[in-house]
Amino acid sequence: MHVKGLILCVCQGTCPSFQKMNVFEILNHFRREKKVDFVALHPQLCATDGDNFWRALLKNGEDVEKLFVAGCDPVMQKKMFGWTFKELGFDEDKFVGVEIRNMDTEGAIRAIDEVMSAE
Repeated sequence: MHVKGLILCVCQGTCPSFQKMNVFEILNHFRREKKVDFVALHPQLCATDGDNFWRALLKNGEDVEKLFVAGCDPVMQKKMFGWTFKELGFDEDKFVGVEIRNMDTEGAIRAIDEVMSAE
């Protein structure tokens, strides 16, 4: 079984750069369109509990075909999650970061759609 997933990471939900978007509408858009097999919302994937989230989600990482994470700068995401991916043996080529800071709901959906279409 190979699945694609979308995770929104929203800097605790209190960061001003995520205030103009409805994160649930974004996740529901991709669920309704069936562009991914699962969606999730996490308040801070770069925190210790984020590492635990990755360990639980990716313990059978070979099942994940593509993992989109919409949040802060993709370069920063790769730096922050990279060591956990290595620890778990998760192929970083399956990870795709999408920056959605300072966007509204429609802008975030467009940004994620564009990145998904390019993959």
